Amino acid sequence: MTRTVPVGGVEVGGDRFLLVAGPCAIESHDQLLTIAREVGRRGASAIRGGVFKMRTDPRSFQGLGPAALPSVDQVRAETGLPFIAEITSPEQIETFAGHVDVLQVGSRNMHNTALLKELGRARTPILLKRGLAARLDEWLLAAEYIVAGGNEAIILCERGIRTFETETRNTLDLAGAVWARQRSPFPVLVDPSHATGQPDLVAPMCLAAAAAGLDGVMVEVHHESFRALSDGFQALTLEKFSALVASLGPLLETLGRRL
Repeated sequence: MTRTVPVGGVEVGGDRFLLVAGPCAIESHDQLLTIAREVGRRGASAIRGGVFKMRTDPRSFQGLGPAALPSVDQVRAETGLPFIAEITSPEQIETFAGHVDVLQVGSRNMHNTALLKELGRARTPILLKRGLAARLDEWLLAAEYIVAGGNEAIILCERGIRTFETETRNTLDLAGAVWARQRSPFPVLVDPSHATGQPDLVAPMCLAAAAAGLDGVMVEVHHESFRALSDGFQALTLEKFSALVASLGPLLETLGRRL
């Protein structure tokens, strides 16, 4: 049976379908507040935003670091919504304390057992993304590293795996996400932004995740995606985010769930 994980004032894993939205990276105070206010007003149930960014290219934007946290604090206070941010090293646990509601382990760190062990000693909910080449059993075993430390507030996230296919950024494994939900006690989200890399594919995959009985989705949204410093090519516009919410609502109602 899937356990529920309290995230701020929201319970993940029950009849609520979690809609997490926000920019890939926090670029400025005004950028984060603009996007957070808009996605909150339009139906998001949690906000995401990268404080520290792990990037393939060392010359690309790596995030604002601790300088972004006052903006995160204001977003949480103004919107009343929980905030999710990626953690990239054990030292950041103290940095994030009191500022975020969920610590996200990105795909590159799914196998970082030192980080997972430290997060097991934390008492903040953890969103654990599947590694880009991880088997399903390896994903669940990574979660067990966190559980072994005493932290059972875990949310799994399927974000696409690397295959031979090149038309999409990654390959979204919906069957694997359902498999994980059926064989673990953890709620499961889907990240169709990283999985597909194409805004026009995000909404259909969100609807598919809802129809498959998963517990929510995490999408990237940017009000000026053409200026984004990270992954702007895959971000939804505010208008497309509104259209996604309008599509999800009726489907969830037929399934006995709600945003």
